[in-house]
Amino acid sequence: MDEVFKALADPARRTLLDSLNVRNGQTLRELCTELDMARQSVSKHLALLEAAGLVTTVRRGREKLHYLNAEPINSIAERWISRYDRERVRALADLKHALETTAMDTTAFVYTTYIKTTPERLWQGLTAPEFTRRYWGLEFDSDWAAGSAMTWRQQDATIEDPEQVVIASEPYRRLSYTWHTFTPEWAGAVGVDEATRTALAAEPRSRVTFEIEPAGATVKLTVIHDGFEPDSTLRGMIQEGWPGVVSGLKTLLETGEPLPAPDSAEEAG
Repeated sequence: MDEVFKALADPARRTLLDSLNVRNGQTLRELCTELDMARQSVSKHLALLEAAGLVTTVRRGREKLHYLNAEPINSIAERWISRYDRERVRALADLKHALETTAMDTTAFVYTTYIKTTPERLWQGLTAPEFTRRYWGLEFDSDWAAGSAMTWRQQDATIEDPEQVVIASEPYRRLSYTWHTFTPEWAGAVGVDEATRTALAAEPRSRVTFEIEPAGATVKLTVIHDGFEPDSTLRGMIQEGWPGVVSGLKTLLETGEPLPAPDSAEEAG
């Protein structure tokens, strides 16, 4: 947490975060236009932001794209907001909101956290029903080979579709699959109204990718959910859902117990 506050203390680094908040997923070259300094200096600032967990990077071909990561701000909020009255922590709450609100002209959602576990255990947490039902409230039926079908089961709904498939599967390193189909049965099970379900069903099918990297005594997990159109209804829903899902996974793997169930049954779309 000291690294987070140190990173936020520099106005140049705050400028970079502001730029990513306006347009997420920028290259180093694009971010250099925001600051009147050498490319090497901007790289150093980004490295400090990445070390603090405030920025995460994703490679796309030869380019490295930079994204805001809200997880450290979530941690700050969880540590203090419940302890003091809201007025005394207004600045923290406003910063948390700013970093979690991504402009819709860049639609990919990227979220990084560090979990005290092993890559093998984290893979189980992402795929095994005995784990997913405890922190996510759903389970998958798949052999997890690239190209294989996936059946989703959430509460009383069984969601099947030929386009629900595993895109990439590298055990303990990377998992990617298409998002589920928004059936009337699913909507009824999770309490989504028909107008919202119709809007979701009209959108292109999105995809989620989990990147797993050993990081000392922890494992770095990066969630990338993309494939959205501008003004996507689902994009707004997963913005709120994924931090809760990932926090639940982290808590379960580190403590053996799930987080208390949320009031709403809806999780990450």
